[in-house]
Amino acid sequence: MTTRETTASTRREELLELAYGYVLRHGLADLSLRPLAADIGSSPRVLLFLFGNKDGLIRALLSRARAEEVSLLAELKSRPGGSLSFVAGELWRWLSAPERRPVLALWVESYARSLVDPSGPWADFARATVDDWLNLLVTTQEPAAQDTEQGRSDRTAALAVLRGALLDLLATGDTARTTRAVAAQLATLAKRA
Repeated sequence: MTTRETTASTRREELLELAYGYVLRHGLADLSLRPLAADIGSSPRVLLFLFGNKDGLIRALLSRARAEEVSLLAELKSRPGGSLSFVAGELWRWLSAPERRPVLALWVESYARSLVDPSGPWADFARATVDDWLNLLVTTQEPAAQDTEQGRSDRTAALAVLRGALLDLLATGDTARTTRAVAAQLATLAKRA
C-alpha cells in the first residue's frame, strides 16, 4: 500500500467514525451529505471520494454498526459452557444497557429499511443480523439438539423474545418491565432444555 493509499484509508476510517457518531445522534433517515460533512469537518466531495457515493457511505456505516454486534457475538461464542437461556440473558443485558440505545435505534432503523428497501444500501441487513444471532445461539445448544426442529424453534423463540423486548424497550424506556418479561421467557426455555 502506498503512502497516499494509507493516508486515504486512515482518513476514511477517521471520517467513518465521525459519521457514525453523527448517525447515532441523527439517524439515517433523510441523511444528507452536506450537513453530515459540515458536522464532521469534511466536505461532500471528500466523502464521495472516500466512499464512492452516498450508498457506499451508508453501507460502510451499517457495517460499522454491525461490527459492535458481531464483536459481542464473537466474545459470547468464546465463553465456555453457556446454555441458550444463559447466553440470551447475557445478550439482553448488553442490549438493555442505556448506553446502547443510540446504536440500537440505528439498528432498528436499518433493519426496517432493509425490509422496505431491499435493493438499497440496506440490502440484506436484516437477514444478515438474524443469521449472526442464530449462528451464535445454535452454538449454545447441545450438539444433539442443534439440528432438531425443537432446537431451531428454541433459538428462534429466544431471538424473537430479545428482538420484541428490544423494540418495546426502545419505545418505552421501561427496562425493569422488559427485563422481567425476558427473564420469564428465558426461564421457560431453560426448563425445556
